[in-house]
Amino acid sequence: MGRVNALPTSGTPDPLAGFRALLAPEGAALLAELRDHDPARELATATRLRRGHPADLVSAALGQARLRQRAVAKFGAEDAYRMFFTPNGVEQATRTSVATHRAQRFAGLGVRRVADLCCGIGGDAIALARAGIAVLAVDRDPLTAEVARANAAALGLEALIEVRCADVTEIDTAPYDAVFVDPARRGGRGRIFDPEAYSPPLSWATAAALKAPRAALKIAPGVPHEAIGPQAEAEWISDGGDVKEAVLWYGEGFAPGSFRATLLPSGATLTAPAPLPAPPVGPVGRYLYEPDGAVIRAHLVADVVDRCHGRLFDEMIAYVTSDELYDSPYTTAYEITDQLPFNMKRLKALLREREVGVLTVKKRGSAVEPEELRRRMRLQGPNAATVFLTRVADAPTMLVGQPLKRP
Repeated sequence: MGRVNALPTSGTPDPLAGFRALLAPEGAALLAELRDHDPARELATATRLRRGHPADLVSAALGQARLRQRAVAKFGAEDAYRMFFTPNGVEQATRTSVATHRAQRFAGLGVRRVADLCCGIGGDAIALARAGIAVLAVDRDPLTAEVARANAAALGLEALIEVRCADVTEIDTAPYDAVFVDPARRGGRGRIFDPEAYSPPLSWATAAALKAPRAALKIAPGVPHEAIGPQAEAEWISDGGDVKEAVLWYGEGFAPGSFRATLLPSGATLTAPAPLPAPPVGPVGRYLYEPDGAVIRAHLVADVVDRCHGRLFDEMIAYVTSDELYDSPYTTAYEITDQLPFNMKRLKALLREREVGVLTVKKRGSAVEPEELRRRMRLQGPNAATVFLTRVADAPTMLVGQPLKRP
């Protein structure tokens, strides 16, 4: 993404030269030696390595080793320890599972050439290339572009990935089947919440997307729905239950104005052609269904309510309740055994009576911190339970139950 990054090179005047030193044989050997290094022993490691290598090279190698260790969570060990990163690149890069999902949607529509604008360290370009798509990867920062180029080479994908250091607003995307835009959403003061403060702004990215036969625009999952134009199909993606990002899709093969929630790694997808009407509200039933975060972000909770013949127990809380057992990949199900008004003493007495020693605390619509509640309960016993701190008909309420295993 069009950012200025710097590897921690301990005084190296040229970050680009410092990075290129890591690609040379001496730097590569240092990185190989540091693959399994213990960060807690970094000072001793640095002291030892500086006896035989330049101090700046050792600092750069240690910095890169730290970044690779952080990147394992997104890219997996096999790729992360071959790739190169910048601090912002690790933070903002798409995790492999999400990038692969997006690349497969493009490939499934016959896309063969993509202009990846604001490519960052190349995470999406790598996924696109592995899907058999040729990629022009563009970033305006020379160091970031160099890192993306090195990653393409390290993974054997340089034949499919062309990296260009340029301003994305000056790229002619006409020769490409599709455009992917990933604006920078962090600045000098941290995360940016105003879409028009993205770099480039959301309005420019949307205009670029609309010019292409097909396009995908990566945005923060918390984007206001009113900021999404009617030309886009909006998709929220979660991985392992955590919402990772939202994508706006444009062009042939997508459904303008629709909303989609995709759950990885299963790939289960829930869609609605337009915003759904508000679901009914009623009393707490035997079962509580906790929708996946992507379903909530996509405003598809009403779809879950309809599927389980249920209702909300508070119009502002995204918990679904029903008297019917409902099996779905889009929710986690619980059987509710007790409903109490918010009262710590009553909850403590109930948990002591049930011999609950392990308590899972979930909350929506409550200011109570789970750790504080667990501390005050002084739990003892062989049993486990889940308590929901929430609101029922706008009244503070505690619901106690057990998770149900899917058949």
